[in-house]
Amino acid sequence: MSASNGVKKSIRAPNPAIEDSIFKQLRLDGRAVIITGGAGGIGYEIARGLAEAGANISLWYHTSQVADKLAAKVTEDFGVKAKAYKVDVTNYSAVEEAVSQTVRDFGRLDVMIANAGVPSKAGGLDDRIEDWNRVRAVDFDGVYYSVRAAGLVFREQKSGVAIITASMSGHAANVPQEQSCYNAAKAGCIHLAKSLSVEWAKWGGRINSVSPGYIDTAISGDCPFEMKEEWFNLTPLRRDADPRELKGIYLYLASNASSYTTGADFAIDGGYTAR
Repeated sequence: MSASNGVKKSIRAPNPAIEDSIFKQLRLDGRAVIITGGAGGIGYEIARGLAEAGANISLWYHTSQVADKLAAKVTEDFGVKAKAYKVDVTNYSAVEEAVSQTVRDFGRLDVMIANAGVPSKAGGLDDRIEDWNRVRAVDFDGVYYSVRAAGLVFREQKSGVAIITASMSGHAANVPQEQSCYNAAKAGCIHLAKSLSVEWAKWGGRINSVSPGYIDTAISGDCPFEMKEEWFNLTPLRRDADPRELKGIYLYLASNASSYTTGADFAIDGGYTAR
């Protein structure tokens, strides 16, 4: 496009201010972060990782009996503000109100991590419809509700970051467990992040997804020995992950270090989907 005086006008957006120090880029001092499913294995380790970088944490839970203690532990260990909120992510009105309450309590909102999720326990033909609906409601609808409610705040302030916890199951039909609903919901999460990244870029927002593989948490704790052995056999690193091994990717995506990263999915799966 050319201006009236004949000089070409660029559509190029301005570069952000970039710290030379990578350690400064990774700092989150004073920023407010919501983590849904924040009292679970992955969510709580994300909370600790981001709090160590200086973030204040809004820790959302649904059924945990220890969420308040976990939030207090984050404050004790890292000297940041952390508060637990009981939220049903399948209820959009509740999600929107909890986002608003976080903004009131913390004075701002910078990052939404839509991490809450539940597994499915049967294949597509054997799954009960009520179980299908429950998994979809938490793992896909709840993710959309969370990033939508936060995104409305981000759009108003012309900045903000969202991170969706998807799964390697959104890339591959992992075996031997059958879990079509979970797989489909997580695939939807990956594409939701890609789609929203294009929409949000117009006003300065960013959104990405993380696809963990097998993680040593309570969710996988009741899986039979033989099933886990099959997992390890199909994973090039031949083990599952400690949830603390995920902290780095969430910190990167939440921070200024990832200022040119949007619409991407990061498989942290020990090589499972690389086969």
